[in-house]
Amino acid sequence: MPTRSVTAISLSLLFITLPSALSLGAQQVIDLPGRDQPLEADFEEVFRVGVMDGEPWEMFGRVHYVGFDRSGNLYIVDGLSGGRISVDDPEALMRSVQAMMSSDGMRVLVFDPSGNFVREFGAPGEGPGEFKMPTGFAVMRDGAMVVKDTGHGAYHLFNANGEFERMVRGAVRWNTLLADPRGGGVFTGDIRAFTSSAGGTSTSWTFNVLGDGTLPDPPTTRPVLRLDFAEEEVRTDTVVAGWLPPRGEDIDFRGNISRTLRDAASAFTRPTIFEPSLLAGVLPDGGIVHSDSSTYELKITPPDGSEVTRIIRRPLRPIPVTAAMKKEWQKSRDAAARQAGVGGAGFRSIVMRTTTTTVGGNPVGSPESSSTVEDVEPRFYPEIPVLRSLSTTWEGRIWARRDGDKPGSPGPVDVLTSDGRYVGTFADDTKVPDAFGPNGMAAFIEFDEFEVPRVVVRKLPATVR
Repeated sequence: MPTRSVTAISLSLLFITLPSALSLGAQQVIDLPGRDQPLEADFEEVFRVGVMDGEPWEMFGRVHYVGFDRSGNLYIVDGLSGGRISVDDPEALMRSVQAMMSSDGMRVLVFDPSGNFVREFGAPGEGPGEFKMPTGFAVMRDGAMVVKDTGHGAYHLFNANGEFERMVRGAVRWNTLLADPRGGGVFTGDIRAFTSSAGGTSTSWTFNVLGDGTLPDPPTTRPVLRLDFAEEEVRTDTVVAGWLPPRGEDIDFRGNISRTLRDAASAFTRPTIFEPSLLAGVLPDGGIVHSDSSTYELKITPPDGSEVTRIIRRPLRPIPVTAAMKKEWQKSRDAAARQAGVGGAGFRSIVMRTTTTTVGGNPVGSPESSSTVEDVEPRFYPEIPVLRSLSTTWEGRIWARRDGDKPGSPGPVDVLTSDGRYVGTFADDTKVPDAFGPNGMAAFIEFDEFEVPRVVVRKLPATVR
């Protein structure tokens, strides 16, 4: 065979087996191979906290959040558990939701890198620094803590010693808070749909408000915002405008209802079953990696920028939703609902109605409201999303969990770098840490055989941290 032919074949094989990078203007596209390289989930345990009977600081009710500061201290937000939700009784449902969001018993516990108890702070109340309805938490690198308090309509800022410093007015509707490694703010947004999980099956709540008003403009994107706390009122800046899958008309705002109710209800638009979520993580330099999860594309935006500069892809495609999948989903959902004690078959929707009496075109008295629970036909997205969750380590690794063989089940976990290098893949049963920390520390929220919550801190190998 001539030398020229051998060289051409060798180059062709090289392009097939190695990742390829394409430059589309200022946007870099990196294509990674589709074949998995197995990783071993050999994580060394450092310490664990949480027991059934012991000191007050080691008995947890319901662990809402875990996080680390740059010194390796572990922060645990603990509170009382909410009661069982029943969608057959709207008033009971509202009481259950309020109990879940209650600040009674809410506290923040801090442990050093060896698991020794350091301090506890936080208390329920109406004043600044007191929790009224805390719904979002973030630990900053220096140990300061941000608590979103929906009841106050503000953010509490605590210093590294757990002392309340000040309150920043204003709060966006999303509760997920991701700390900015540079300090001074956090990231939030429509990163995940509001769902209640029962037996591995997600149930979405729909709030329809009917009356005589006008409908606000529906959202056209799923944003990721940076919240800045430098002033007395929070400042927001959109850093990602994610793709929003098309939805039906689930919310009808009419009548004399408050803006607060409009904003609250708009967060509960009913998504389709298997709808792709917007997934996002923060990189060490303050950049954002995100994906709409429908295909295997991880998009990187730089710090203080909103344009995507890099796309990391793998040739993994979504699976079409079949009639058998729909039937199996409904069967699993009904079984889970019966086990949880939340009623019978069908997709349940809470419908809130308001009635206003008018005289001469002017409203008289306070609006009357009522709630009913209705069965509605579930709507399905045409494909199963490729990605299920996304998170980032302090050193910049990206952990991306794919969907499993069964729709809605957890699949393998890929580990990649933000510059487009594929590290490897963990098996389906590998648990993704609930919080990453410095030097490979990772926290996992677990339960013992008596369903008592505990937090286990393990150390990750250098290759995946």
